This record gives sequence, structure tokens and C-alpha cells, in this order.
Amino acid sequence: MKKEVITLKDIVRNYRVGTETVRALRKVSLNIYQGEFVALMGPSGSGKSTLMNILGCLDTPTSGEYWLNSHDVSKLDDSSLAEIRNREIGFVFQTFNLLPRSSALENVMLPQIYAGIPKQARIERAREVLLDVKLEDRMDHKPNELSGGQRQRVAVARALVNKPSIILADEPTGNLDSKTSHEIMGLIEHIHKSGNTIILVTHEEDIAKHAHRIVRLKDGEIASDEMNDDIRTVSFYENEN
Repeated sequence: MKKEVITLKDIVRNYRVGTETVRALRKVSLNIYQGEFVALMGPSGSGKSTLMNILGCLDTPTSGEYWLNSHDVSKLDDSSLAEIRNREIGFVFQTFNLLPRSSALENVMLPQIYAGIPKQARIERAREVLLDVKLEDRMDHKPNELSGGQRQRVAVARALVNKPSIILADEPTGNLDSKTSHEIMGLIEHIHKSGNTIILVTHEEDIAKHAHRIVRLKDGEIASDEMNDDIRTVSFYENEN
């Protein structure tokens, strides 16, 4: 039986906007297992972004429990959450979030600095993951010297560098053309096959079809949670000579 890496129990997240209370999440319960590839979908206002922020330890719930790898993280302070994020979760964002004056190698090394890893070990591990995303000839290039797809591959390498248990990809193809989106989804599939748990946040049906399970949110609640019987696949290495 596969291990639960994420357990949400009756998660509620309320926000105060002026005198109003916005109920962003309404008693959401969800289990995600080791090695799963799950897509979170929902229209604007569905609670999808709020749920992503809680899963990524970027926010805490108003009430309910969040267990991440058997640790209750729902009531941790900011510094403890930051430590958990750096150790357990690799983030891939729509806007890449790369440091503009740093090389690809330096960007990928950054999470390791926070983890206190020695410099030579940081360099070796960063080179390893950049090689895995096929950027061995772009390691010294800065973001403005890279294409959108290459920048996203740097971001993916950065997400992988600390060997996290979970990769959280927030609209990872949102700023890319269809051909490059196809390439990045192939890379995410490759990472999943290597054993990582993937949580993909998207509003695009064709992107969600790459996941093995699709969770749909509506009005702060889970509207459906179903296995995907029509999985779309693409090899990241299919065009490699």
C-alpha cells in the first residue's frame, strides 16, 4: 500500500475583506499518495490557488489539519514552514521566478544555500539536475539569454535540486507556446516516472490530461476527484538525437 504524503482534514480558509468574510475553502479533505501525479483544476474563485498555497506551506488554514509526510504542518510558524518548504517541496511557477542577474547554475544552487549544503556539493548537484533537463550547454547563461522553455527548465531543475518529496507546479505552461508546453509536460512526466509525487495546478483541460488523477474544485469545495482514464503522454527525450 502506498504511503500518504499529504493528508488534509476539513481544511477551512477564510479571509477578511473589509467587513466581509470570504470563505475560500470549505472543509476540504484530500489524500495524496507517494508517487501520484495529481492535477488540481477549477475556475477563478474556486479556491484552487488558496489550496495550492496551503499545500505548498505558503499559507496556513483557518481550521483543519494538514499532515505532510506524517508531520502536522497546519499550525507551524513562518520559519518552520520555510524550512519544510525548502526540504519537502519543489516549486515550479508560471512566471519562472528566476534571479535575473544570476546564471542558470546559480539559480539552481539557491535552495541548497538555504539548506546549508557546502559549495562544491551545491555545484555538483546543480550540474547534475541541469544535465537531466538537457541544459548542460546553458549553465552559465542568465535568464535573459534563455528562451521561455529553457527558463522553465531551469526552474524545474531548481525545484529538483534538494530532492524534495513533492513537486508543486503552478500553471507551469501558462507563459509558453503550445510546442514548448508540450516539451515541459514531457519533462514533468519524466520527473514523475523517476519517482516524484507531482501536484499540477492548471485551468487547461489538455494539460490536466497528463495527470493520472484530476481533482476539480468549485466554490471552495472538491466537486470531483477521479482517476484519469485518458492519460496524455509525451516523451521529453523523443526529439533527442
